[in-house]
Amino acid sequence: MRPPEVAVAAAVVVVAALLAGAGAVPLPATLRLQRAVPHRGVPLEHLKERDWARHARRGLLGGAPAVAGVVDFPVEGSANPYMVGLYFTRVKLGNPAREFFVQIDTGSDILWVTCSPCTGCPTSSGLNIQLESFNPDSSSTSSRITCSDDRCTSALQTGEAVCQDSPSSPCGYTFTYGDGSGTSGYYVSDTMYFDTVMGNEQTANSSASIVFGCSNSQSGDLTKADRAVDGIFGFGQHQLSVVSQLNSLGVSPKVFSHCLKGSDNGGGILVLGEIVEPGLVYTPLVPSQPHYNLNLESIAVNGQKLPIDSSLFTTSNTQGTIVDSGTTLAYLADGAYDPFVSAIAAAVSPSVRSLVSKGNQCFITSSSVDSSFPTVTLYFMGGVAMTVKPENYLLQQASVDNNVLWCIGWQRNQGQEITILGDLVLKDKIFVYDLANLRMGWADYDCSMSVNVTTSSGKNQYVNTGQFDVNGSSRSTLSYWCSIPVGVAVILVHMLIFGASRR
Repeated sequence: MRPPEVAVAAAVVVVAALLAGAGAVPLPATLRLQRAVPHRGVPLEHLKERDWARHARRGLLGGAPAVAGVVDFPVEGSANPYMVGLYFTRVKLGNPAREFFVQIDTGSDILWVTCSPCTGCPTSSGLNIQLESFNPDSSSTSSRITCSDDRCTSALQTGEAVCQDSPSSPCGYTFTYGDGSGTSGYYVSDTMYFDTVMGNEQTANSSASIVFGCSNSQSGDLTKADRAVDGIFGFGQHQLSVVSQLNSLGVSPKVFSHCLKGSDNGGGILVLGEIVEPGLVYTPLVPSQPHYNLNLESIAVNGQKLPIDSSLFTTSNTQGTIVDSGTTLAYLADGAYDPFVSAIAAAVSPSVRSLVSKGNQCFITSSSVDSSFPTVTLYFMGGVAMTVKPENYLLQQASVDNNVLWCIGWQRNQGQEITILGDLVLKDKIFVYDLANLRMGWADYDCSMSVNVTTSSGKNQYVNTGQFDVNGSSRSTLSYWCSIPVGVAVILVHMLIFGASRR
């Protein structure tokens, strides 16, 4: 949940492995190293640790029908792990209403925000957003959920709530993540405000009373300010998810969709409703799973299926394929990783130079990424295909002049046969989570464009309104490229690209 920062260390390590094969090359007096990364550094391993911090989230229960309109949420952030590495939205809670920035996470169920007072909660953010805290005592419509409440009872059954002996004690929760970070607090009920697109193509200001978590303690990476937000917005399929709560109240349909922009500016579309665009294909969701599991059957590189036993992808307690917007990168089942990387390396253009750094397969090319690298195709149940372009499995590490260093961003899920499709894969695609019909759909799409979304009255033209900051002005502060002056790092990267003779 923390933003990646990268120093020159990655480039230095890559260079160190190649300097033995580098010839003496005259260097220009000055070089300009352009990187898609801030100047402070965190290695790729830390990105993986942060992703695993999210995978520990578990679910709650249920859902109900009834439809009134399409609920629209703005989207900010980006998939680039060297800039933001997460997508987030804003929610308005309480009376008087206050606005909170919360990460969009399809891998968990609960909406929770930082509350006041809070131990260990960050008070500033490197994302250039103003952090807020919720105080139930300051909201005239807020009430605490007690252990005798039926909603707490459901959460207790799935381990998402903790209670003391007294039925009147607060319904609490404690979430501990894989990296040791955690949050704890209690559940409250209060008003949530949002925009609803109705069947007459009009947008209405709406509200509903929902249950959400009030965090009064955070630990580990959650205490860090570098990419802190006010909380997490779980879009899971269980009873206490906002998706299920609003559906049970008749506010929104039992389906939600997103289209996450892959550009460095990021942003996108997020609606409680069904995007209906040409080219959408659907595959069944695996039933009775705590996450959004799909039946992945095979992987192809440049049209050639990889020699991977399909049983490796069968869903069980220890296997399966999960779609999770709360994961920055993508993680392949351990047994599928080596065949995947080998196939990519074998299929790159002859002009591409290959190298390995810290176990990561990397490449140098001066050509466009689409012409230099193969297309990957994931095949799901029913013969449904998901096309994965090079930008959806590669990460740009550095560039000098026209030469770009790319590394495979998909990671090995060490010792586990679970595949996780995170933001690196999800970006630049429409995804539809059709919970009513237990299916998921997708299509390649320019997420800066408008989309058609179904309401109770049929299709409506819907224009993305999620690219604005708190003041309503276009946000550009989340996208930045760092340029550093000539120095050791520049010289090393220059030698890497111009002086390495090995492939």
